[in-house]
This record gives sequence, structure tokens and C-alpha cells, in this order.
Amino acid sequence: MKRARSSEVFLGGRGRARRRVAPLLAAVAFVYLLFVSFKLSGLAGIADPAAVTRPASGGAGEVVMPRRLEDPAPRARGDGDGVAVAGYGRITGEILRRRWEAGGRGRRRWGRGGNFSELERMADEAWELGGKAWEEACAFTGDVDSILSRDGGGETKCPASINIGGGDGETVAFLPCGLAVGSAVTVVGTARAARAEYVEALERRGEGNGTVMVAQFAVELRGLRAVEGEEPPRILHLNPRLRGDWSHRPVLEMNTCFRMQWGKAHRCDGNPSKDDDQVDGLIKCEKWDRRDSVDSKETKTGSWLNRFIGRAKKPEMRWPYPFSEGKMFVLTIQAGIEGYHVSVGGRHVASFPHRMGFSLEDATGLAVTGGVDVHSIYATSLPKVHPSFSLQQVLEMSDRWKARPVPEEPIQVFIGIISATNHFAERMAIRKSWMQFPAIQLGNVVARFFVALSHRKEINAALKTEAEYFGDVVILPFIDRYELVVLKTVAICEFGVQNVTPEYIMKCDDDTFVRLDVVLKQISVYNRTMPLYMGNLNLLHRPLRHGKWAVTYEEWPEFVYPPYANGPGYVISIDIARDIVSRHANHSLRLFKMEDVSMGMWVEDFNTTAPVQYIHSWRFCQFGCVHNYFTAHYQSPWQMLCLWNKLSSGRAHCCNYR
Repeated sequence: MKRARSSEVFLGGRGRARRRVAPLLAAVAFVYLLFVSFKLSGLAGIADPAAVTRPASGGAGEVVMPRRLEDPAPRARGDGDGVAVAGYGRITGEILRRRWEAGGRGRRRWGRGGNFSELERMADEAWELGGKAWEEACAFTGDVDSILSRDGGGETKCPASINIGGGDGETVAFLPCGLAVGSAVTVVGTARAARAEYVEALERRGEGNGTVMVAQFAVELRGLRAVEGEEPPRILHLNPRLRGDWSHRPVLEMNTCFRMQWGKAHRCDGNPSKDDDQVDGLIKCEKWDRRDSVDSKETKTGSWLNRFIGRAKKPEMRWPYPFSEGKMFVLTIQAGIEGYHVSVGGRHVASFPHRMGFSLEDATGLAVTGGVDVHSIYATSLPKVHPSFSLQQVLEMSDRWKARPVPEEPIQVFIGIISATNHFAERMAIRKSWMQFPAIQLGNVVARFFVALSHRKEINAALKTEAEYFGDVVILPFIDRYELVVLKTVAICEFGVQNVTPEYIMKCDDDTFVRLDVVLKQISVYNRTMPLYMGNLNLLHRPLRHGKWAVTYEEWPEFVYPPYANGPGYVISIDIARDIVSRHANHSLRLFKMEDVSMGMWVEDFNTTAPVQYIHSWRFCQFGCVHNYFTAHYQSPWQMLCLWNKLSSGRAHCCNYR
């Protein structure tokens, strides 16, 4: 009885304590809500700022405040495709408004500062070399297709196998015709011992002095870089990390990198994949012994008892992590129908499925880097002819795909497509897919490719043949470089202003699929009397000052970039383009090696004289494809045709690999 009464007293005390705390919590919640309401009261008069403007500078001694955003962003009416304006929220709109207000009168225009002598020097050199390259292309009289096919013109076929020795530093093997199903590349090497590396993030978190022991290397199948200054695509990036990383145990990581954008990493950490997650019938990750999975004494005792009483036991082979410091290994990568298969010492370790934007023939190089001593590299069962080098197999010379002449009457949109010299397949896929939209076929929209020149005269001659036949290629007479893409953007504006009469200009890349019908509906929603800048906008992005993609203070002295739309697809109104062309002609246009940031800079300058509608939508997809997209990026020629077939059947679905 005493125990029962004691329990009742204890429970009753807890109940009374809770009743005393409840009013206190309610009071705290009320004060918090009152505080939040006070902080956000300044945003109450701001409507949905999908269209954000910057004020013009006032007269002497006058400060002009930003105009109030009185009208919310309009919505598409009666749109069966679910098209709607996706604007920024109120708080982000307030950030833009304060940025415009902070600029104030007297804020210098972007064209009046900055040291860009290196970019100018690079451009001068590219123009000089481009003039010579164009003269050679015009003087070329040979058979373009026979040279590009590597099967004629006296050139030999590609070897069926390659054998090279190792060396110090990065070891590179050239695979002239790429790979085919059944091709195999074998690397014989020894993993080096771990070395100390400094990681600043570890020291900031208080984990010692920031020094960590690292033992890793990389084996990569690479493609050809499209333009100078751009990193070659990584068709397969295989990265064994012998001492692990953040997981603190050995891992095997695989990935791809296309147009300097890394995909989602596929990691094997010793846990086997599911049986239904396979590539060519092989699971993606095999099992190996992990440091955190040691048999207990009870398990061993049970195993001894089972053997003592004669109970049958299925034998199990246990394997360690396939790489060890200071030990030799034999690594083989074999190309399959669905992906690549990795074996070490004759045992299958992992499989990696093919990803969008790549094909076996694109793997024209092998690179081994990092903490490894390479003894030899063998490549076998290689194709003898590169299938994509035949121009007749890539370009379908049919009148059906020829471009219409530029109309003399005004049009709604001019689309400039930035492309690399040797991207014949990408351009052909666009001609056969979204360039078949009725708006282009009827002449209300005009699309043209903007292409610079290559160092190879046969590639330039083939480009000249393509341009003359299809009539949709604008050849820019300078040598293509990644840092000079901004010159193509200026050329798009010049062509749109001087050769056609559009209301709007759209810029996109040759790996961007455009749902033109939806983009036209989106444009028509907004006020045509005001300048327009529409795309997937970025706010308060800071330049990287360290690392591989660092931007120096001489290149960009400011703390943040101006608001800018991602480069794969955006729209500007013609008055913005006229301002760009005019300032470029009088040498007051500031150029920056990142063309999308440059456009944001030019639009912000124009916004000091005329309020611009800044329209944001995530459906201008930067990282690939999303459901119900406006534009889809990183699309291979095969995916372009797949997306077009799905749209033709009424479905705006993506065409991604599994």
C-alpha cells in the first residue's frame, strides 16, 4: 500500500509540474509570434516579386526609391499544360529590392572598371588564329568525309589493341577510336602509401590541426574536350579511396563529369547491392570485409557446434577490400551493353551503368592519376574505325532539315544556340527535334547555331560544308575556347539586332532541349512594354577564390555576382540586346569569361536606365531534366530525339538512363 501511495504522489507531482510549465511555454510562443510579425511587417506591402525592377538614377541631389511592386506576377490563363509563372518568394524579392536600393545613384556601371587584359589577350590571339584557320578551310579541296572517317585519304585504321608502359605522374593512353562492347582496359600498378594532406574544413570544426592521411588514386575514361580551356568530359571516373573519406572506411566511388558538371556519385563501401539492381546481369557493388563487421565469439561457437553435430554449412568466401597500400593490383574495366564492369585480380568488384550524354565511342582516352605507380596499361578488343567520324553517318543531308530564310517581317523570338565545332551530332539532333516546332517551321521563330573554329582544318572544312547545306550555322572566325563563350553571346545579340527583327532573344546550348511552345506561352504572359530577363535566376552568388575554378580579384573584384540566369537557357527582350550591341560597338561593354554572369551584369546596367522584369523559374532546368520542364540541359543526341518523341505523344517526360 505504501508503494502504491508513493507512486500516486510521484505521478501527481509530475502532472502539477506540467501544468505549471504549460502557461510559460504558451507565453514564450506568443512573444515569438509577435516578434516574427514585427520583423516581417515591412514585407506586407510587397506582392509576389516574380518581376523585380531596379530604379533609374535620379537627378542631381535626388535619390529615387525603387518602384513598389503593386501587381503580383500574372498567371497563365486557361493553360492545359499547367504553365504558370514561378516567381521568387517575398523574402527573396526583398533581397533584390534592397540590392537595387543599396546601389543608389552614382553606382558605377559594370563597363567602367575591371582589369581584363588576359581575356582581351586571349581573344586577340583567338581572332588572329581563327583568320588563318578560316583561310585554310576555304582553300581545302579534299573529300571532307573521307578524312573525318579516318578510313580514307591514305590514313590507317585504329589499332585493335594498345600496350604502353608506366611513368611518373599522370599516365595517359590514347584510344583513337574509343571503345566498343567487349573492349577492355587493364591497368597494372601499385597503390602508394598514404600521405598527409591539409583540409581547412577539419581544422575549422576543431578536429585537430586539419591534417589527414590520404591514400587514393583515380582511373578515368575521358572524351575529347570540345573547346580550348574546357576540361575533357569524364565518361567514367573510378576513384578507390584506400583509407576512406568522411565514412572512415575504404570505398570505391564512380561518377561522370560532363561540361564540367559532376553527376551523382555511385559508392561501393563493402555492402552488396540488391539482386535486382544489376548492370548486364552483374550487381553494382560486390561485398567485401568491412572493419565494422567482425564475427563475434558466439557466432564462432555456434559454427563449431554446428560442425560437431554434423549440420551442413554452406561455405562462404570472404574477400578484403581490393586495394592495399604498397601492393600490386591488376584492374580491368570492361565495356558492356548497359555499362562498365570493374574487376580487380580477376574478381568482379563493381559495375557502373552508362549515363546520359555519353557513348562508348566517346571514350577516346584513359588517364591514371593520384597516389599510384603505373607499371603498364593494356587495351584490347578496340574498334578499328570510329563510327562518329563519318560525316555522312552523322549529318542527314535532306532538304527536310534545311532552315528557312530569315524573314523580312518582324518575328517573336530569335534563338541563338551556342555549339562547339565538332558537335555535328548535337546540331543534327536539334534539327530533327525541337527545331521542328510549328513556330520555327512557320517563321514566327528563327533559330541559328553559333560556332567558332577548330585548330583542325578538316573539322573546319566539314563545318563549312554543313553551314552551306543547312543554312542555319553562323560561323565565328576565331578559335574556340571555353573562356571566349561570352563572345558567342555578344554575336547572338548582334545577329538578332542586325539581321532579324524579333521581340525577344533566347540563348541556349546545343545540349539543351527547348519546349518552345511552352516558352512562347510564358513570354506572352508578361508586359511587352517593359524589358524582360527570364530564366533560372541566381541571387547573391559569390565567386570562388580558391580551387580549380577560382576567379581572381583582377578578373572579378566584387564580393558577389549580380543576379543572373543560368546559361543553358534564358530570354532577354530586344531593347536589352540593342544596349549590349551599342555598348560593345563603343568599347564600353565589360566582358567576363562566364557568359551567364556577363549577361546578368549587362542586364543590371540596363536596369539603371529602364526598369527590367526579372522573371525566375526553376523549370529552366540547369542540372538535367525535370518533369514538365521548360528547358532540359545535358541532353545527348539520343535523348533529344527521345524527348521529341514523347512530346509528340503529348507527354513532357524526361528520357534519363536508370
